[in-house]
Amino acid sequence: MSEGAFVVHVARLRRTVGTRWHVERSGPVAGLSVTASAVPDDAEVTADVTLESVAGGISVLGVVAAPWGGLCRRCLVPTSGTIRVPVRELYTQGGDGDDTYPLRADVVDLEPLVRDAVVLELPVAPLCSEGCKGLCPACGANWNEGPCSCAAPPDPRWAALDALRRSDAGP
Repeated sequence: MSEGAFVVHVARLRRTVGTRWHVERSGPVAGLSVTASAVPDDAEVTADVTLESVAGGISVLGVVAAPWGGLCRRCLVPTSGTIRVPVRELYTQGGDGDDTYPLRADVVDLEPLVRDAVVLELPVAPLCSEGCKGLCPACGANWNEGPCSCAAPPDPRWAALDALRRSDAGP
């Protein structure tokens, strides 16, 4: 049986409360996605954490990092970045994954922690930049590349005044 890249054996660590180990694990984690962004299935996801033996389990404190990609919600241009998520979690015997993560047979599997941290931090509606101008609703031109030749659609709130302006113009 092969072990995952995020498995850490902690039997020696658990012998003395207060003992700390720094570990770095990385590897691909498939299926990390939300509505409009995802971590590529073959991308390296990294957990750089410190494990500490505490009464009743193992405390995990550190950072999870992963590259992500998606489409800008305004202009539909591919965009990408790297997320860095601080994590602080507890592994205990009988952990259910809700309050604490499970510690089984002196083994800490960081993959569920990595998965939860990354999925919660992925942008639901990514932007290529804060100042993205989006697409023209009429012709679909990318306004970040310059203006289009479309006339601005009339504002329906001014329709009554526009009708007066047309009647003043005369025949």
